[in-house]
Amino acid sequence: MKSLKNKALAIWNDESAQGATEYILLLVVVVTIAMIFREKISEIIKGKVGQVGGAIDGFNIGQ
Repeated sequence: MKSLKNKALAIWNDESAQGATEYILLLVVVVTIAMIFREKISEIIKGKVGQVGGAIDGFNIGQ
C-alpha cells in the first residue's frame, strides 16, 4: 500500500509537462489576439508592404 501511495505522490508532484502546457496556453492567447485584431493587422501589413514596394520602385542601380 505504501508503494502505491509513493507512486501516486510521485505522479502528483511530476511537473515535467508544465513547460509545454505553458507554451500551448501562450500560443492560444497569441492566436486569439491575432484573430480579434486580424483586420487591423492586415491593414498595417498592407501599408508596410506598399511602403517597401514604393521604396524599391524608387531605387535605381548605377545612378
